[in-house]
Amino acid sequence: MARKKPKGKLAGFSTFNVTYEDGMVTSNRRVSSELLDQSFGDSLQALARTAIEDQDNEIAQRSGQRRARIKSIAEV
Repeated sequence: MARKKPKGKLAGFSTFNVTYEDGMVTSNRRVSSELLDQSFGDSLQALARTAIEDQDNEIAQRSGQRRARIKSIAEV
């Protein structure tokens, strides 16, 4: 007898396009839905900016190269 496939889970993340002050653009940056909890009154954009800045800082530590500051963020 064949097994039933497990049902897929809802996406646990949101994606954002990020534009940096130096003109560089990154597409589809993932941010965990857990980090986008708006129950404390922060806007979605502010929460996403903080999460992406944390990701950039972690990448900078590993690579030794800093990214420019974030100019704008748009949800995809």
